Amino acid sequence: MDPIYKPEEIEPEAQAAWAGARAFAAREDAGGEKYYCLCMLPYPSGKLHMGHVRNYTIGDVISRYQRMRGRNVLQPMGWDAFGLPAENAAIANGVPPGRWTRDNIDYMRKQLKALGFGIDWSREVATCDPDYYRWNQWLFLKMLEKGLVYQKTGTVNWDPVDQTVLANEQVIDGRGWRTGAPVEKRAIPMYYMRITAYADELLAALDDLPGWPERVKTMQANWIGKSEGVRIAFPYALDNHDDKLWVFTTRADTLMGVTFVAIAAEHPLAQRLAEGRADIAAFVEKCRTGGATEAELATQEKEGVPTGFHVAHPLTGEPVEVWIGNYVLMGYGEGAVMGVPGHDERDFLFAHKYGLPIKQVVAAGDAAYDADNWQPWYSDKYGVVTVNSGKYDGLNYQQATDAIAADLAAAGCGEKRVQYRLRDWGISRQRYWGCPIPIIHCERCGEVPVPEDELPVVLPEDLVSDGSGNPLAKSDEFMHCECPRCGGAARRETDTMDTFVDSSWYYMRYTSPDADSMVDARAHYWLPVDQYIGGIEHAILHLLYSRFWTRVMRDLGLLTIDEPFTNLLTQGMVLNQIYFRRSDSGRITYYNPAEVDVRDGQAVLIADGEPVESGGLGAMSKSKNNGVDPQTLIDRYGADTVRLFTMFAAPPEQTLEWSEAGVEGAARFLKRLYRMVAEHVAQGQTAALLPDKLGTAARELRRQTHATIAKVGDDIGRRYTFKTAIAAIMELLNAVGRFEPKSEQDHAVVAEALDAAVLMLAPIVPHVCHRLWQALGHADAVIDVPWPDADAAALKRDELEIVVQVNGKLRGRIAVAASAGRGEVEAAALAEENVQRFVGGKPVRKVIVVPGKLVNVVV
Repeated sequence: MDPIYKPEEIEPEAQAAWAGARAFAAREDAGGEKYYCLCMLPYPSGKLHMGHVRNYTIGDVISRYQRMRGRNVLQPMGWDAFGLPAENAAIANGVPPGRWTRDNIDYMRKQLKALGFGIDWSREVATCDPDYYRWNQWLFLKMLEKGLVYQKTGTVNWDPVDQTVLANEQVIDGRGWRTGAPVEKRAIPMYYMRITAYADELLAALDDLPGWPERVKTMQANWIGKSEGVRIAFPYALDNHDDKLWVFTTRADTLMGVTFVAIAAEHPLAQRLAEGRADIAAFVEKCRTGGATEAELATQEKEGVPTGFHVAHPLTGEPVEVWIGNYVLMGYGEGAVMGVPGHDERDFLFAHKYGLPIKQVVAAGDAAYDADNWQPWYSDKYGVVTVNSGKYDGLNYQQATDAIAADLAAAGCGEKRVQYRLRDWGISRQRYWGCPIPIIHCERCGEVPVPEDELPVVLPEDLVSDGSGNPLAKSDEFMHCECPRCGGAARRETDTMDTFVDSSWYYMRYTSPDADSMVDARAHYWLPVDQYIGGIEHAILHLLYSRFWTRVMRDLGLLTIDEPFTNLLTQGMVLNQIYFRRSDSGRITYYNPAEVDVRDGQAVLIADGEPVESGGLGAMSKSKNNGVDPQTLIDRYGADTVRLFTMFAAPPEQTLEWSEAGVEGAARFLKRLYRMVAEHVAQGQTAALLPDKLGTAARELRRQTHATIAKVGDDIGRRYTFKTAIAAIMELLNAVGRFEPKSEQDHAVVAEALDAAVLMLAPIVPHVCHRLWQALGHADAVIDVPWPDADAAALKRDELEIVVQVNGKLRGRIAVAASAGRGEVEAAALAEENVQRFVGGKPVRKVIVVPGKLVNVVV
């Protein structure tokens, strides 16, 4: 055996052996226990980053461990291939996004294989393949039949120069990312999936997911946002027509404190009131260029315009003025809110800005109310009673809510209602690179579904977008078609589906990648996913949509499960230092940490020796230029070193701080491991191990070997504390290094320890363990060897080391026979020389013995 560790030779050899044996091909085995381990599929951006490496290494370690435990493991891989980044890259490079995407997939697949991940590549899927997205379209049509898909007008960001819809991230300071033109909010017809039909079930079922982090379940619960409140109508008459303005509130107890109502600029009433009113029309137009998300509305300055139009208070009949507010979203609730400035901080600030009345209708004991200064108790629900509310005075929150709701119902102006923050999922995207929506528009027949036997509607991949409008709308070949109903001239829908549709069910397709149906019987064997691994940034939308999608397929008879993922692990980000310079104009240029040297605490650019500023630690990203290319590390150190570093540097849920010294330390450890095995093998053939023939030191080493097996199995298999598992194996190898074999049996104990270390490290650093297992004289491949079992007999100790304290402070250690009774342990502790010194002849008041651990002498 060559004593020099050469990963550039070892790793290709191991990978070739696995490929030749089709080692990771998953097969449905009704008699075997399955284990489906899945990492979130990557976007094919061009290169893997260290976040990918960490994510997929965690998954691979778990998969390989479960394989060694005898489970039938599925670990697949695919590509979240549609989406805006590909379209933007295609615009920048003047190439079709399909070509850019597939070239990236080829390169990233090569990188994944170089890292030795045990992936079943025969199940690979790309969401941009027609064989995949055909089933997006098929299920869309089934949901349309069931009323779970519908069309309504939605609000989008519109770039008037490029004549295209922009994603929220493409709007920068209210302007289009490419043109710089002020972005408008435009109402257009869009398709929605009725996720709200499952809101109750999605919320309640969170309690049945013990394998999910509490943080994630809380985030989902907050996003679903169940609220119990009252839907209230404010009657009005306009153009000789009676109507009602509806609001929803969780604070019906404050209804008598309403001094205005605010409606969204897109509200139908706002549109009618703007007719003939230049000031209102101008404000509505201004709102069109404002934010379109809750986050934007929360941070922007609250503005409004009075309409001079009044609605009637539903209980008193008093007139209440209608305002149009930029902080009210049409897409949330009723598109209108009742203004109670006395007990809502946002309304309070709005009322002060515009001089609107503020009325106190809730009181807390003798606490004084100041209409000029906000106090937190003003918005409390509990511990307060209603005041200035006529017949409702003196009632607590629940009593007032019940009484007011009853009176509203009697007047035909309200009802109790459970409402959700969750909104139906708008899936229409006015962009090219995505799954076509299978709808045909006919002037005679309206919106006509594409017949199932004509699926998939194939996206042309040869179009090149210039950023101005959707290329599909300019493609006669794609656009123009016959109506399936009347045979007349028609046009295809040019909107494509949100890419969350693609990722909502990809894990199902892995189970049945070649099925001529969405899924087949193989899905029943593999699902649900036993372990899902991915970033916390996907805790809400992706996971929520996947849970919704699973239930839809269940209700269509395609699946028998309710939840897609039994256990969820959200790994932390990979951090690195950020360095930059700021020009006189304020422009920031970022420098990769590899380009920077830190001398005497000062960071300087290696190229010119001049200082750069430090931005501290931050997540690796292209924008901050602080990433590390995994391929460079693989070429320099080998894949196993990269894998070992990512698993040892930090627990998986925590952030991982990049450290070149940490990578080098991992490389040193593997070299040492390799050298230890080489030196052992050089000593010749090992005799059979005879536990009864071992000396004291050999028995202790064997005990440590089996204690390590027990600990590492628990750390990897149950706790996912990979760092402590690796540390325990390192301690075992340190013990092997200190042990001096003097007999054949001593040599056999070392062989057992090295065998165990290689087997325990095999899921983490599989390439080097493949070579070392062979070198240790084994004919079978290490991936086919079961996880070692701890020998209970070996774990028994002849002697125990006991800590001795005097008045709770450590004063000595004693060695006693494992079979020693309490009296023997106590006597040995009192006889220990250092203990006697601290007792100092004082009378011993009590001796506390914790068996096998410590003795505390109280004087």
